[in-house]
Amino acid sequence: MESIFHERQEGSLCAQHCLNNLLQGEYFSPVELSFIAQQLDEEERMRMAEGGMSSEEYRTFLQQPSGNMDDSGFFSIQVISNALKVWGLELILFNSPEYQRLGIDPINEKSFICNYKEHWFTVRKLGKQWFNLNSLLTGPELISDTYLALFLAQLQQEGYSIFVVKGDLPDCEADQLLQMVRVQQIQRPKLIGEETAQSRDQRLQKSNLDQAVEVNHPFDGTGMLDEDEENFQKALALSRHEIDMEDEEADLRRAIQLSMQGDHQNEFSGSISRSISQSTSTSLTESLSSEELRRRRQAYFEKQQQQLQQQEHASNLHDKPTTSSDALGMDPGGDMSEEDMLQAAMNMSLESVRNHLNTEEKK
Repeated sequence: MESIFHERQEGSLCAQHCLNNLLQGEYFSPVELSFIAQQLDEEERMRMAEGGMSSEEYRTFLQQPSGNMDDSGFFSIQVISNALKVWGLELILFNSPEYQRLGIDPINEKSFICNYKEHWFTVRKLGKQWFNLNSLLTGPELISDTYLALFLAQLQQEGYSIFVVKGDLPDCEADQLLQMVRVQQIQRPKLIGEETAQSRDQRLQKSNLDQAVEVNHPFDGTGMLDEDEENFQKALALSRHEIDMEDEEADLRRAIQLSMQGDHQNEFSGSISRSISQSTSTSLTESLSSEELRRRRQAYFEKQQQQLQQQEHASNLHDKPTTSSDALGMDPGGDMSEEDMLQAAMNMSLESVRNHLNTEEKK
């Protein structure tokens, strides 16, 4: 029903809404209808002036307000009738003897205009279905063919004046669309006043419910503070757990990195480590005295010096011989700390193992 044009009530402009809903568009405004009403007033004044402008009837007529419109926005049936004449349309009273003698079934008509006191609204056929386009409703109301006659009879009993609209109405989108399809209305529209009252009642009920909840469960801030404290403790515990996990992952990555560095940097030292047990090297370093370490160190340096001299002699080099002490950058006979002596002993042991392995490989 979105394609059906339907103006909702604003002020007392029901005559304007009635015409626009009938013609299915914004064809008339209050200014245009006021102009038609003023023309009718002037025509009536001229007729009254024919009896004499000095007559008492004429002076009384001038003192009376307009019968075709008022300040609230109401317009008379004469204004509506003259407005429809612009479109070649004519109004005929539905319950007049002249029309009743025609015996026309209401279903075969195209539209009706209904009036009760100062309210006007349209009932129109769009496509193959009838709709109540009352501006006091929240939207168009679907009327079945079987219910149309009963609906008009009910309006007559309530005191409504019903007019049949004769002539060809202007084309509209809703009429063309509803010629091809039929619509169904699940929920009928409410009166605007009922909708407002229902909305007000719902707001009032919600307010009463909120007050009842507040009375039964007054807010002192304790529950909210307890919940905030609990959430804070959960967040703190989660943060600590994440930190511990990050520390463990960092330690694992460092251990893996050190292991990989050790494997790539010294494969030969790894083979020595597998051949010499840790207990043997530990007992060896602990059992050696300072004097023994010094003696072995001296023998190691002398052996190194002899090897260097033999290499120089074989290559016929006349450069100055390089001593073992110069090569190692230290004085073999000088004083050494216990840590330096321990390191020297370890180097001697490693050198012995290297020589042994070299000998085995040559064999």
